[in-house]
Amino acid sequence: MKKIIFTSMKAIAILAFIMSLSQCSDSSDGSQPMDDDTPVGINEVDFWLTKGNQSVKLQKQNGLLIFGTQPNINPVIEVKPNITYQEIEGFGYSLTGGSAEVINQLNATKKQELLQELFGSGENDIAVSYLRISIGASDLNSTVFSYNDLPAGQTDMNLEQFSLAPDMTHLIPVLKDILLINPNIKIMGSPWSPPVWMKDNGSSIGGSLQPQYYGVYAQYFVKFIQKMQEEGIRIDAITPQNEPLHPGNNPSMYMTANQQADFIKNHLGPAFAAANINTKIIIYDHNCDQPGYPIAVLNDPAAKSYITGSAFHLYGGDVNAMSQVKTAHPDKDLYFTEQYTSNTGSFDGDLKWHVKNVIIGTMKNWSKNALEWNLANNASFGPHTPGGCTTCKGAITINSSSSFTRNVAYYIIAHASKFVPDGSVRIDSNSSGDIHSVAFRTPQGKKVLIVLNEGNIAQSFNIKFNQKWVTSSLDAGAVGTYVW
Repeated sequence: MKKIIFTSMKAIAILAFIMSLSQCSDSSDGSQPMDDDTPVGINEVDFWLTKGNQSVKLQKQNGLLIFGTQPNINPVIEVKPNITYQEIEGFGYSLTGGSAEVINQLNATKKQELLQELFGSGENDIAVSYLRISIGASDLNSTVFSYNDLPAGQTDMNLEQFSLAPDMTHLIPVLKDILLINPNIKIMGSPWSPPVWMKDNGSSIGGSLQPQYYGVYAQYFVKFIQKMQEEGIRIDAITPQNEPLHPGNNPSMYMTANQQADFIKNHLGPAFAAANINTKIIIYDHNCDQPGYPIAVLNDPAAKSYITGSAFHLYGGDVNAMSQVKTAHPDKDLYFTEQYTSNTGSFDGDLKWHVKNVIIGTMKNWSKNALEWNLANNASFGPHTPGGCTTCKGAITINSSSSFTRNVAYYIIAHASKFVPDGSVRIDSNSSGDIHSVAFRTPQGKKVLIVLNEGNIAQSFNIKFNQKWVTSSLDAGAVGTYVW
């Protein structure tokens, strides 16, 4: 009898030990131990992970994350959904003419596979919801062009020769394919240069818009929006000039704050109103080191009446400068429209810097979107114009007609775009030490938290919500998106 009792007690002890193991945390996938009163095996938070060493890239983790109240000494990220900030319009890239050209080099099956993955909303898609395109050529087109190029010495004040023809081979067909997948995607247009006959130097590089052509250039924007609409492509927003303080690119143009205010209040704004165009006018579209530029434009009441907001890049300055503009003009929106990854950069370094600044930083500073630069290029980082960017690396590299590679910018954007759709709202979350975060509430009511461990060692932390928390961990340089 004693032997039977001892054997039964031993079996019970073994069973209890096995059950305790099932409740222990697994630091490799960020799961946590559970309270005694927590149901076993019911995950409450989905967790997607990318590591800087590329061993894990946008992979859903299998460990259990269950809210409880078990005390620990980890730093706390508290998510407060009742404290809300700006509404989000989307995450994405610039679809340059060069991007469209190389995407069109894929065979039909592979092209559809790529576009579905980028713009679809399925389990294996990343749901890109915002695109920026160039009005005419950018420096990442094969050639320089506008929609109204003329022989030297000629002008076309009525824009009778305006034509989208240069973009009818690649850009517009790819946009139409994308719209079949996501009809609601937002599209912003930005010119790198007007037609050279409107400029004071007659060149695609630098120079300024001559005042006698302000009115006709405003009509150039009107025609662009109307002609794109005829192709079934709605332009949600435009900026008057890409990087107006950088006249050295090809193409490019120099435009001061006073010139931009004059152009908007006396020409572009009235032209849009007369044509019943509701496309947003978003100013500046340049680096965070000159917040005084958009503030100066918005300080002009007549110009401000036509302006929706200001757009920024981060090749200079600090992302917190966006909030300076918000403070000066709290009734106007902010956008983040460009940041490139270089062919000389590293995956881990770019992942950490861009998630901290382009995703978390811009959102914490009131941006309604966040866009990386070039969507796609070839293995030689082309095409580009003569003098255009030779080091810009696309989110996608098109290797051949049947092969493409996902680069670091793909994962930077995907950690937000896949989980935070248009119409989401940023909600309050804090950061702690090397742990940076930003949180959202989606239109479906889900909470999304993006977390970066900027430090040099792995870090455990709590995600606190409604007075309970889950415990997770991230390796040094890793990014996690948590959804519940």
